[in-house]
Amino acid sequence: MGLTKQKLGRYIERVEHRNSALKYGIDDVRGVTLSKEIKPTKADVSGRSFNRFQIVKPRDFILNRRTHGIKIGLGFNNTDQTFIVTEDYVVFRSANEAVLMPEYLDMFIKRPEFDRYANFDAWGSATVFFNWEEICDVPIIVPPQTVQQKYVDVYNAMLTNQSHYESGLEDLKLTCDAYLDELRRDLPHTAIGDYLELCEERNDGLIYGVDSVKGVSIEKRFIETKADMLGVSLKPYYLVEPNSFAYVTVTSRNGEKISLAHNGSDDTYICSSSYVVFRVRKNDKLIPSYLLIFFSRSEFDRYTRFHSWGSARETFGWEDMKEVTIPIPDISVQKSIVDLYQAYLMRREINEKMKVQIKDLCPILIKGSIEEPSA
Repeated sequence: MGLTKQKLGRYIERVEHRNSALKYGIDDVRGVTLSKEIKPTKADVSGRSFNRFQIVKPRDFILNRRTHGIKIGLGFNNTDQTFIVTEDYVVFRSANEAVLMPEYLDMFIKRPEFDRYANFDAWGSATVFFNWEEICDVPIIVPPQTVQQKYVDVYNAMLTNQSHYESGLEDLKLTCDAYLDELRRDLPHTAIGDYLELCEERNDGLIYGVDSVKGVSIEKRFIETKADMLGVSLKPYYLVEPNSFAYVTVTSRNGEKISLAHNGSDDTYICSSSYVVFRVRKNDKLIPSYLLIFFSRSEFDRYTRFHSWGSARETFGWEDMKEVTIPIPDISVQKSIVDLYQAYLMRREINEKMKVQIKDLCPILIKGSIEEPSA
């Protein structure tokens, strides 16, 4: 007999265990991302009582009922740790793991098809919800447990490989951070202003068009501009040539970070004249990529926020930037640190690609598991 579609609610059950005994605290609070991961919450939960927070045990799922128009926040606790989440979330689990394996369900919800269904079936006006009742109505074909296990094994093998790779990645970052901390401890600090110069060349000849317009993010990267460029004159825009930096002086309401980026490409960008553009003028004394490493550290973000000033908007201006002090070792030492950091960035990029590849494999595995019995 062929497999038939059933409602997911037939195979899952809601879990409502409150943290009333306050066994779990602020370090145990988690949120769920649109990429279907459970991570430490970004919300400010200081001062909140956690007695109404929900307990999420290993092999439980978390659903953020609020959708975001494209994807839905939903994650599987595949660790051996217990977390807590706000009472706004829905916690559920497989009602019978011998019938529906949680790992198989995890693959099912990570497919783009699931996000499309969830957003189509969500409802609301100002805020759109995909509630417990809606997730119970999701259609699913559940193959035999032996077939599920076969495809889950493939999926888990890839997750294990990626996890091991990520562990090595974190070790490399710790090594890099330890190297920098040693320099900060052992070497005198020098103001970077003596090594920098402003870049105020504008796009007067309109050599560069709208495709060259860039913004900068708090992740210290150039990004495609989010501004509406229709009818905007690009003549006043600053040129950001290769190896130049650009940053936004306004730091308030910016996630406690400063938006700054280094143009490490061979292309020239243009940016708003409200930005500050500068470059290193003593490359034989200070490598731009070495400077970027310090700009990318959380300590620098804290420094810029502390030294920002203003009322309605707090800013970190050019004169403030010039007063930043860092250890500047011999150029050969800087190159060694840059090489180590570049290796970390390359491996981090590979790790992110591995995550995407694993997620992209989920629809293929689900399709294969459904088609196998009739093969």
